[in-house]
Amino acid sequence: MTVVSPFREPAPSWLAYTVWGAALAAYVVAVTGRTSLGVAGLQAADRFDISAASLSLFVVVQLAVYAAAQIPVGMVLDKVGSRRVLVVGAVVLAAGQLLLAVVDTLPLALVARVLVGVGDATAFISVLRLVPAWFPARRVPVLTQMTGIIGSTGQIISAVPFMALLLGLGWTPAFVSLAALGVFMAAVAALLVRDQPAAGPAARPAADTTTTTTVDDAVQPVGTGAEVPPSRVPVPARKKGSLAQVVREPGAWLGFFTHFLSLFPTNTFLLLWGVPFLTAGQGLSPQAASALLTLSALAGIVMGPVTGVLQSRHPLRRSWLVIGAFGFVLVAWVGVLAPGTPRPMWQLVVLVLALTASATASNIGFDFVRTSVPADRLGTATGMVNVGGFVASLVSIFLVGLVLDLVEPDGGYVLDDFRLAFSAQAVPWVAGLVGLLVARRATRRRMAARGVVVPPVRQVIARMRGPRADGGGRAR
Repeated sequence: MTVVSPFREPAPSWLAYTVWGAALAAYVVAVTGRTSLGVAGLQAADRFDISAASLSLFVVVQLAVYAAAQIPVGMVLDKVGSRRVLVVGAVVLAAGQLLLAVVDTLPLALVARVLVGVGDATAFISVLRLVPAWFPARRVPVLTQMTGIIGSTGQIISAVPFMALLLGLGWTPAFVSLAALGVFMAAVAALLVRDQPAAGPAARPAADTTTTTTVDDAVQPVGTGAEVPPSRVPVPARKKGSLAQVVREPGAWLGFFTHFLSLFPTNTFLLLWGVPFLTAGQGLSPQAASALLTLSALAGIVMGPVTGVLQSRHPLRRSWLVIGAFGFVLVAWVGVLAPGTPRPMWQLVVLVLALTASATASNIGFDFVRTSVPADRLGTATGMVNVGGFVASLVSIFLVGLVLDLVEPDGGYVLDDFRLAFSAQAVPWVAGLVGLLVARRATRRRMAARGVVVPPVRQVIARMRGPRADGGGRAR
């Protein structure tokens, strides 16, 4: 028996953007569901008759479920594709919102948030898996960044129209509207999303009893980010991947620690501790604190595409973008925390911009797995990368809260309390940086074995400078 693999022709741009846009809309709705309870905190405390400490359980549950679901969802994604995962995820998220709309006890509300977390966990990695399937590799870094940026607009939906419904019509109608939106997006995904372009002409047959695949189905050149040219030359086929195979790939760990190192500072600030720090610690008004958070969202619209272009043009130096963002946010935090007095607004603006740059750099982790993990394992690897940032976020949020509880059990926090608490971020920072450097070294060894050698920076600088001549015209 002769088995051949189809050769996929490039998809028309309009069709590729339609598929991506439909999946991206489902992700926006997932982010809306994720952030909806954040804007309804006061109403939730009244409805469930709970304290602020109990209310914080919703944040912890949300992040924990999201992180725990990433690898299982990624493995399912590799087996059944993005379309089915998006449809089921949207339905599960809608069920969680509907349950939250009608319950009035904390245990059932937490169950509802578990469902929302599971549904949310399906969206982002499903969209990221579609991007390299539908677009040339040169466009993937920018589109990956744009996926995160556009997805974050779900926060605006929860903060404006959803909040208006909540204040105007009440708790139940507002959350029922989100449930209806989830069902609508499940239908949109079912109608418009396809896992990959339709197959074109078949590849030439290989020898009997031999399964073949084409080069464009193989993993892209590690670390280059370059598009694999279409080819009908058969190469040995791979068996479907497993988590164990992904874990053995150094590039997957480089992506994991990139996300780990880069995302947690932003999540720690934006999801829980940023507004208290700015108001109680720095003495800003709630309106000024809100303006800084808005600035973060606007800055991401600029930083995301710029980062995507840089990682596409300099694929062998992507890790330096991550390290540079780490250095930026570290210097910004030191500048804010070292003095014992509130900082001027310009310095807080720099901090917010640094946090935005760090969050933008976290998406480079998904580009590392794209260029180091075969396509049939990409969902699992993407889920693994996503775990890194959210596990680190949980650790960081917990450490900051733990220090605050130790230094000020009564909750009357002042600037010195926040200075000490945010210094606890040094623990995940050290762990993430060490992991990143170790994984980068292992990845470069694997790259060298595949024929891609990364020259040291000093050699690159030397080539850029070129030979210099002395007074006699002789090269030095």
